[in-house]
Amino acid sequence: MKTASLLQALDARVAELAAAIEPLSLQRTSQARFDKKLFTTHSTQLKDYLAEAQANLAQLQLSVKTGKTEQVAFVAERLVAQIAALTRELATWKMRASEPQKPAPENLYEKLSTHQDYERRLLSMISDRESKLGVQTTLSAQQQLQREIAAQEGRLQRCRQAIARIERAIERRERGLG
Repeated sequence: MKTASLLQALDARVAELAAAIEPLSLQRTSQARFDKKLFTTHSTQLKDYLAEAQANLAQLQLSVKTGKTEQVAFVAERLVAQIAALTRELATWKMRASEPQKPAPENLYEKLSTHQDYERRLLSMISDRESKLGVQTTLSAQQQLQREIAAQEGRLQRCRQAIARIERAIERRERGLG
């Protein structure tokens, strides 16, 4: 029977994949490797994807036994695509293993809080210098304080620009654009 031989071939191919994945089964990747439409699993280990393919093979065998032809076609197509994807991943595993790990995404809220703290401290320093400027009697001391105030106001302006950039980045990320 044609269906039985096809099931046997798929079973053999999944068994070959299991043997090939076994040495790599506990190794993790930096991110999930497959399209969400192909696998429902979102893991960083190949063994989890293999387990899903094995479950689909079992589902296919059950669907064939119960005579659900539409389900057989769907599950068979999905299983073949999963086997192909796992085979490609195994073929490129060594190359992917040497790729640099992706850095963790920066915490924009923490960065925003840090910059807001800088802003608060700069405002405090400017206020302190301005109060000292009012009581200074010598021209050179007044000029020195004015230079310090100007420098701190420049820093404050750059700090506020950074805060605005971080807030825009947070907005983009929350909208799903970043």
